[in-house]
Amino acid sequence: MAKLRSAIQNSVSISMFNKGYAGRIFEEVKNFGAKVVIKNNIPECIVMSVEEYLSMMDEINEMRAVSVASLRLDETDPRKDLLTEDVFVEMLGLNGKGE
Repeated sequence: MAKLRSAIQNSVSISMFNKGYAGRIFEEVKNFGAKVVIKNNIPECIVMSVEEYLSMMDEINEMRAVSVASLRLDETDPRKDLLTEDVFVEMLGLNGKGE
């Protein structure tokens, strides 16, 4: 029952926009979160605040970066793919004392 209540409270008919209630709908989105827009009894799109959208996109991008890093670590053989500090310092032409 809670899922049905949530679905009803978080959805809005496209006709509500057509009847001039866009301002009220946007205020509800700002205060209570995203709404699913229903058109011809079918979910058509989602209306959400810019802050919520940007937060979601940041989280998705972070998850992508973690996924790529995880894949790279899985494919890395430390014995042949990583440089020791000594080799790295030598490649840079430093003596290892920050000079």
